[in-house]
Amino acid sequence: MKFMHLSDLHIGKRVNEFSMLEDQEYILREILDIAAEQKPDAVLLAGDLYDRCVPPGEAVELLDEFLTRLAERSLPVFAVSGNHDSPERLDFGTRIMQKHGVTIAGSFRGRPQKSVLSDAYGPVNIWLLPFLKPAIVSPFFPEEQISSYEEAVRHAIAAAGIDPSERNVLVAHQFVTAFGSQPETCESETLSVGGADQVDASVFDSFDYVALGHLH
Repeated sequence: MKFMHLSDLHIGKRVNEFSMLEDQEYILREILDIAAEQKPDAVLLAGDLYDRCVPPGEAVELLDEFLTRLAERSLPVFAVSGNHDSPERLDFGTRIMQKHGVTIAGSFRGRPQKSVLSDAYGPVNIWLLPFLKPAIVSPFFPEEQISSYEEAVRHAIAAAGIDPSERNVLVAHQFVTAFGSQPETCESETLSVGGADQVDASVFDSFDYVALGHLH
């Protein structure tokens, strides 16, 4: 199964008060052309669709146009919210969009959201995990002490009951590191004191592929 894995579109971003929308529109057109050429089975959008929680109207129109073009091609889209997105705003209209092949997990609801695709080899489970931090996850596990981002993600994934004998793909937006390593970040992303927002890669051992966003 072939995926087109995208993340951190940051639609609506301004650099030194200069709008990047024209450039972003060009890049999204290029992505549509690549999709037409490569013919992936699905598009995975791993968070930070917008650059800020309340995006400008032009940014909303651009993302709407991009998703509409993908839906018109009957190309399934699976997206999650990132730390720059408003989960509730991304949730708007998702039940309607899902009927047209665009599945967006804006808010976390206690476990990753699951969809299933199929190919010649059988089913592939697509799990969607929006950006998580302890305060988001703790209300769903009142008996647990969840103080780090890694603990939050571990509890969320454990609640999904992943069957490792099946093919499982995760779309997520977190700071993921190999044990003991220190990630390099761009100027728009900062690490918290003590690295509390880092999630060790071993958390995702039950998945065959993890489509990540956030570090760029």
